[in-house]
Amino acid sequence: MLGNSAGGSASVEKFLEALVEEMSIPESRYEQAEASYHSLGEWLHRPASTVRQFDPKVYVQGSFRLGTAIRPVSDAEDYDVDTVCELKINKSQLTQYSLKQLLGREVQAYHDAKGMTKPVREGRRCWILDYADGAQFHMDILPALPNGSDQRALLERAQKDTRWFATAVAITDKDEPTYFLITSNWPRSNPKGYASWFNERMAVALQRRKRLLVESLQKRGVEASIETMPDYRVRTPLQSAVMLLKRHRDHMFVRDNDIKPISVIISTLAAHAYSQEETIAGALASILANMHHYVHSDGRSYQIPNPTDPLENFADRWQKDPRRADAFFLWLKQAREDFGRLARATTVKDMNEAVSKHVGVGLTDRAVRKFGSPGTGSLLRAVTAAPVAAASVPSFGNAPRVPTTPKGFA
Repeated sequence: MLGNSAGGSASVEKFLEALVEEMSIPESRYEQAEASYHSLGEWLHRPASTVRQFDPKVYVQGSFRLGTAIRPVSDAEDYDVDTVCELKINKSQLTQYSLKQLLGREVQAYHDAKGMTKPVREGRRCWILDYADGAQFHMDILPALPNGSDQRALLERAQKDTRWFATAVAITDKDEPTYFLITSNWPRSNPKGYASWFNERMAVALQRRKRLLVESLQKRGVEASIETMPDYRVRTPLQSAVMLLKRHRDHMFVRDNDIKPISVIISTLAAHAYSQEETIAGALASILANMHHYVHSDGRSYQIPNPTDPLENFADRWQKDPRRADAFFLWLKQAREDFGRLARATTVKDMNEAVSKHVGVGLTDRAVRKFGSPGTGSLLRAVTAAPVAAASVPSFGNAPRVPTTPKGFA
């Protein structure tokens, strides 16, 4: 196993911390992304704006909001900054198409006013602004409308959890058959609710780390308090584990990008399986051993419900393309093997070799340099466990792929 909530191998933990630090997005990138979506929000509120009357709210969603964003695998890739632009309009007043075009005209005007050279692109659900090459990021802007009351009614009729309904939104999707129709049946989302749920899953660890940071600052004479300490100043083991798993996924499917497990599935299953462990190693052990318990199957299809909208299935595309389910379980098996081997490593060299293939040689080499030179001698041995290779893993035939808990891992 990777370790337990009490610690496991201190050396393995330090190596994991070094890996996470090396894949983390520089603070300047966060500031750059924040400045960009604030700038768009200000543009939409200017006197000449055609959407100002609808009180536009632009906010970030996805990995930047969750604190799990990672550096691109290569310099040729962009940071993907996902944002929502929420306008206060009733769904009965316009179509998805009309809303998207309404916002699209303002995005184009913003693009022109700022002298951006790369053209505005239209995605399936959003508008895409590509920033200059040096910026190395693009911003996806998703048009949305408030949908709280309709979401609450929908969930109540289905006798589902309604805790997160207030922040629900209706969004556009040009592949929907109702895209050109005035209807109450719009695609749904709830990025604010999802972020609140994710934060709830790591609340104990978040508060504990905030307290430790505040105490450290106070000892140095710096005025600080838990109440005023921003969440982004600390990183929890859950966030670190998700970052590591996403990077492992990216490298494993670098040539099969169309079937790689999507980030929201990894984040959701990891958050479900996380049990407030105090270390990255402990979090990885718990997550990798238990995340499959939250993949449900009735023998015909898979379900990974959105925790803030149980009627949405994050695994809906697995039915249309069974390769996606195969890819997920293959990735989970490989992640268990690689991180299990890392947990049993006794030298920095062994740690490097355990995960370098599927998280990137360049990344692990930089982590080694941060941690210490390879071959510096025997390190503390991790908690002993049966070899992960002997774990019970799913098969990849036509039968439903619902793996059992790997022996020696839980």
